[in-house]
Amino acid sequence: MDEKKVNGNGRPIAENSEGGLPGTKTTRRITLRLIMATFSAVMGSLQFGYNTGVINAPKQVIKQFLNESAISRGQEMFDEDGLTLYWSIIVSIFAIGGMIGGLLGGWWADFFGRKNGFLLNCVIGLGAGILMLTSRYADSYEMIIIGRLLIGINCGLYTGLTPIYLSEIAQANIRGALGTLNQLGVTVGILGSQIVGFPEVLGSESGWHILLGLAIIPCAVQVLTMPFCPDSPRYLLITKRREEAATKALRALRGEADVTADLDEIKNEDKAQHQEAKVSIVGLFKASNLRWPLLISIVMHLSQQFSGIVAVFYYSVGLFESAGLSSSTASYATSGVGAVMVVMTFITIPLMDRVGRRTLHLSGLASMFIFSLLITITLALRHKVAWFNIASIVMSLLYVASFALGPGSIPWLIVAELFSQGPRTAAISVSVLVNWVANFAVGFLYQYMQLGLGDYSFLPFTGLLFLFVAFLYKTLPETMNKSFEEISSSFKSGNKNVQNGKTTNDVDFVAKYTPTQP
Repeated sequence: MDEKKVNGNGRPIAENSEGGLPGTKTTRRITLRLIMATFSAVMGSLQFGYNTGVINAPKQVIKQFLNESAISRGQEMFDEDGLTLYWSIIVSIFAIGGMIGGLLGGWWADFFGRKNGFLLNCVIGLGAGILMLTSRYADSYEMIIIGRLLIGINCGLYTGLTPIYLSEIAQANIRGALGTLNQLGVTVGILGSQIVGFPEVLGSESGWHILLGLAIIPCAVQVLTMPFCPDSPRYLLITKRREEAATKALRALRGEADVTADLDEIKNEDKAQHQEAKVSIVGLFKASNLRWPLLISIVMHLSQQFSGIVAVFYYSVGLFESAGLSSSTASYATSGVGAVMVVMTFITIPLMDRVGRRTLHLSGLASMFIFSLLITITLALRHKVAWFNIASIVMSLLYVASFALGPGSIPWLIVAELFSQGPRTAAISVSVLVNWVANFAVGFLYQYMQLGLGDYSFLPFTGLLFLFVAFLYKTLPETMNKSFEEISSSFKSGNKNVQNGKTTNDVDFVAKYTPTQP
């Protein structure tokens, strides 16, 4: 006798003649509206990537501008310590803005909606770009700092809005691929910033302000395209209670008249959500059944930033110079970082829904552990072994490739998958905040780590990578091809609360819900 498939609540699911859900086909079309919505949303990822990488190349000319700005006001030039401090502020205040935007991201997405949230965020991005573009003409380094803060808020909101929107417009079988496009946008932005940051292009004394001001382009493209994209069907149905609008959005995204299966999945998630109270950020930390998915989400984002990748993005020119390259050659070598990221992200897209999130993330972290150790060895011994100069650069590029394999994209994707609609925005806000705090910490402290540790500055990241691999190997579940309801139900049913004030039996939960294969 054939076994019937059941959903996360144990109810039987009807199938069509091809073994799929009713109203579906085994292979669903990728529609023009879905492509357009994805393209428009990924402009936010491109903005994040561009402003992460753009500050790397023009370091010396901006430092020169700091002194020129001070002299034009009749002030004394900055000494080396002063230049280091102000440069650290210009680099890291981007992450402070990201913390603010990241913390607001969930509320922003719920209050304004996914689509309107994107459009309103563009106003912040356009304002930031104009400030940085005009800072040179005003002889004001303060405008750079304020612009970097605002563009950080803009990017922080994007790091919440983009993964939410992409996860909610995609059907389960391509959710991983669309989530990887978020990372592709980031990598293309980083590569683009490195190319236009060449001294021969805009990374010069006469062009650095235009380089920073190009941040207006992703926002302008999004303003022109997002009005023609459908809003999130999940947001329309669950939050706004507009079933007709949700149906219309689903039909546009799927290219099918019959979207009953998609509507039923969203309604099932809605019913499951109504069995528990609306979850705020405070409630997220209090709910025992959300403890493990929240902890996993936080560690996933910490593993991304404390892997040391931010040090490569922000300070790769200096890192390559320490390996013996000239300043101009180091700038060109830095573009190799962006190129490797883009190529590896393209490779990862088809793997995400075949190999799985867990395997890709753990494989990437484990490879980063190995290559970060080799970076330290080659840097420390380059004076004794001539070819170790080149080897350290090769190890750095392999380290970046390992990051793009999984750790670059999966933390942004998996948080939206681990939580149902109720706690999802709060969980994403917390995770994004953690990500930006870690980004700020590494961005601000790494140049001091270089001064203090020298060639051994990557060793702290090596130790943290080992801890991340060990923890996530034990706790990270596989979410590939599972509905949101199935994933969240597994956490709820797996958590066993003990009465009389005793703690939750989390060990039993992990043992029950951790896959046996990495």
